[in-house]
Amino acid sequence: MNASSGVSTPTAAPTAAPTATPTATPTAPPTAPLSTPAAAPDPAATVARLNAAFATGRTRPLAWRKTQLRALRSLLVEQEEVFAAALKADLGKSPTEAYLTEIGFTVNEIDHTLRHLARWLRPRRVPVPLALAPARARTVREPLGTVLVISPWNYPLQLALAPLVGALAAGNCAVVKPSELAPATSAALAHWLPRVLDPQAVAVVEGGVPETTALLEQRFDHVFYTGNGTVGRIVMTAAARHLTPVTLELGGKSPAVVEPGADLAAAARRIAWGKFMNAGQTCVAPDYVLAIGDAGPALEAELAAAVLEMYGDDPAASEDYGRIVNERHFDRLTALLADGRTVTGGGHDRAARYLAPTVLADVDPESPVMREEIFGPVLPIVRVPDLDAAIAFITARDKPLALYAFTASAQTRRRLTAETSSGALAFGIPNAHLSVPGLPFGGVGESGQGGYHGRLSVETFSHTKAVLSKPLALDTLRLAYPPFTAARTRLLRRFM
Repeated sequence: MNASSGVSTPTAAPTAAPTATPTATPTAPPTAPLSTPAAAPDPAATVARLNAAFATGRTRPLAWRKTQLRALRSLLVEQEEVFAAALKADLGKSPTEAYLTEIGFTVNEIDHTLRHLARWLRPRRVPVPLALAPARARTVREPLGTVLVISPWNYPLQLALAPLVGALAAGNCAVVKPSELAPATSAALAHWLPRVLDPQAVAVVEGGVPETTALLEQRFDHVFYTGNGTVGRIVMTAAARHLTPVTLELGGKSPAVVEPGADLAAAARRIAWGKFMNAGQTCVAPDYVLAIGDAGPALEAELAAAVLEMYGDDPAASEDYGRIVNERHFDRLTALLADGRTVTGGGHDRAARYLAPTVLADVDPESPVMREEIFGPVLPIVRVPDLDAAIAFITARDKPLALYAFTASAQTRRRLTAETSSGALAFGIPNAHLSVPGLPFGGVGESGQGGYHGRLSVETFSHTKAVLSKPLALDTLRLAYPPFTAARTRLLRRFM
């Protein structure tokens, strides 16, 4: 996420008896707009309630975990129109984009987790050194306790629920803090989650800076934050007071390297697709293009053609093109339009929060558009003479969340793999690594720490406990007891 993409910046940071788990069948959607509760729940009381529920052991059984996941899946399927409408209100997303990138994406994550969860949770045996034989060793996964998920506004449903899937699958209680900058989706989550998930184990806390600050003052067993580095540092500082582990999903300037030998028409279509979905407000979207050699002029024409093909002569009239989340971000983005020659786009309407898909060429590498993560539908092209220059350009800057390359050269692939560092590396396609459940999603350095999706989500929200068992009979350990005679020392050295 960019420096202004997450939640608003915070300034700091009785035992329940097990009851029947709520069913997975939601009631009919309300006819009136969803409303925020009159009084926000007290964060300390909420965390205490969830801690008490966790202490009863209600969240540990595999059956409980699967019941919660199935209930969440049913909610997304049965109330797809409700969530799609909320995403439309917040970000102008079309129903198809809402399904592909948020609703259906999360359903797929749930399905993959349900299919493999029992296997992921099995204890794993490990070998024991001869010096300790006879003995048995294994690792077991145990839930951490009560976790906090703080989600951003750009994918306000997916980035709240995909981490929650991992938290529930691992057997935790969870507090979900949606972004107040996506108020319709936040209200929908606050309305529906307590109705379909175990209310003793899952809570939603809405609000802005005061609520986020109050939550960060509580002791959690893990904090999962998606957003920008500025708030990420605040989250990490607050968590450090309790020695709470943190996952930070941040962002940065993800480059797309394009070589002359690539199919430039296909590359342009894929870059335009990855960049302009959600009006460019995607943390893994190509942030800028490094056009090698003479690829630049041809790529410019192909990008303009791709935008025309996808969104028509007037993208403002396209049902498939989104809107900027608010006026503050709109103003930030339109200020970047002067940093180069406009190849296509540039039109904008502040009242409608509309900014056309825009490609800029002849961009100065030191211009404002190249100094911050853009996080919007503005794509600058920077020309470099060769692959060496492209690699030097990338490695001189913060490690990106993703690096994309469009090349026909196997040597280029090998060099980018070996000589650059990024959260992910993809050849021929942007953004899509998120949809591969077996691949970890996360950053490195300034782009984040930790990862999730699939099995890694369960690992992130679990503790892997070491278990060693050695029988008291046949006390072979006596060799290691003092006093250490010369003969005993020789034997110990031989065994070690």
